[in-house]
Amino acid sequence: MQLTLYTDYSLRVLVYLGLKGESLSTISEIARHYGISRNHLVKVVHNLAGHGYVRTSRGKGGGMRLARPPGEINIGEVVRHAEGTFNIVECFDTEGSGCPITPICKLKGVLYRATRSFLEVLDQYTLADVLKNSEELSRVLAVIQPPVSSSDSSPDLSPAQDSAQNPQHGVKASSRD
Repeated sequence: MQLTLYTDYSLRVLVYLGLKGESLSTISEIARHYGISRNHLVKVVHNLAGHGYVRTSRGKGGGMRLARPPGEINIGEVVRHAEGTFNIVECFDTEGSGCPITPICKLKGVLYRATRSFLEVLDQYTLADVLKNSEELSRVLAVIQPPVSSSDSSPDLSPAQDSAQNPQHGVKASSRD
C-alpha cells in the first residue's frame, strides 16, 4: 500500500506547523524547507484548513498555523481525509468492478482487513507523537522553534502508555473477522 503524495504533503505541512507552534508560516516557506513545489501545497493547505487542522490568514503578515494542539490531531483521521478512498484494488470500488471473480473472491476480504489494520495503527498516533523528536526535525528542516515553557513538556510516552493517562488518545480495539 502506498499513500499518495497529497497525503504525504498533508502530513509534512502538519509536522512543519507543529514545529512552529503559534508562529505563522507560509506555503512558500514550507515548500522551501521541504524542497517541494509551492503549487502542490496550495491545494493541500486548503484541504487541511477545510478540515479544521490549519487556521489561515490572508494578506500582509498572514500565514497559517495549526488550528488545534498537536495532541488533538489524529494521524489516521488526517490520512483518511487526505486519501479520500482506500480502494487499493478495483473491487473495493462501490461503483462496480470489472473483475469477474469479485463476488466470490476471498482476497478482497484479506485486503480489506489489511487496510483496516493499517488505519487502526495510524489511529493510535497524534501529531504530538510524531513531533516527539522536534529538536532533530527542526535541525534537519532548519526550523527555528518557538521557546517551550516548562509546563508544555511531557514525558516521552508510547501511544499505549499515553492512553492510560489520556483516555481520548486510547488505542481502538480491533475486531477480527
